Amino acid sequence: MLKAENLTLYVNDNGSRKCLLNDISFHVDDGEMLVITGPNGGGKSTLAKTLIGIEKADSGKIMLNEQDITDYDINHRANAGIGYAFQQPPRFKGMPVSKLLTLAAGRSLSIDECCDLLTAVGLCAEEYVERQIDGTLSGGEMKRIEIASVLAKDHELCIFDEPEAGIDLWSFSMLIQKFEEMHKEKKQSLIVISHQEKIIDMADRIMIIDDGEIKKIGKREDVLPYLNGVQKCHNCAENRERRA
Repeated sequence: MLKAENLTLYVNDNGSRKCLLNDISFHVDDGEMLVITGPNGGGKSTLAKTLIGIEKADSGKIMLNEQDITDYDINHRANAGIGYAFQQPPRFKGMPVSKLLTLAAGRSLSIDECCDLLTAVGLCAEEYVERQIDGTLSGGEMKRIEIASVLAKDHELCIFDEPEAGIDLWSFSMLIQKFEEMHKEKKQSLIVISHQEKIIDMADRIMIIDDGEIKKIGKREDVLPYLNGVQKCHNCAENRERRA
């Protein structure tokens, strides 16, 4: 359904050319949940932004349902069926939550429909539906409203960048239930960037990215032992640094 071929992205870093994505190739099948994980700064969010069109790859190709969307901008990719939830959601002073959800849905939503979306991400709907999306909202509140905006419309593929960041345990449990519903019941294709064990355990396949490269990709049961070994080595290295 989604196919990325040889995605490569460079940026200028203090006068030198730095590679953020190096020849990334993978696919996501219909109804599949791919979890992308790996060290911070390894290129996970850069890849997600490249898929939605925020970043423009220097080379490579992106296909959605056998349609070449490489040259599509972010609006055309959204219209083609890609939903995206930012790691750090933008704020829109003066815009109420109900308006954002209506814009995200692409149609007029009733207050009851908006409330259902907010309830699904663990927010008390009556308190939030007419709140402005500004600095009065915490990071966790913004994160859940952002996720609700993605849920407002059916997509061919949804991309969530660390959806668990900044939310409490109760809301996280509701989020897990929503992902299970999207994956198992709606058979929706998902890319989820996460370090959270419960989300990783839900994956059909896992992809590990570090230094802008795919270090490992495969079925959950095949990649988990490798991932656990990498994390164990990383923890040992951190402990050695503390003792030094």
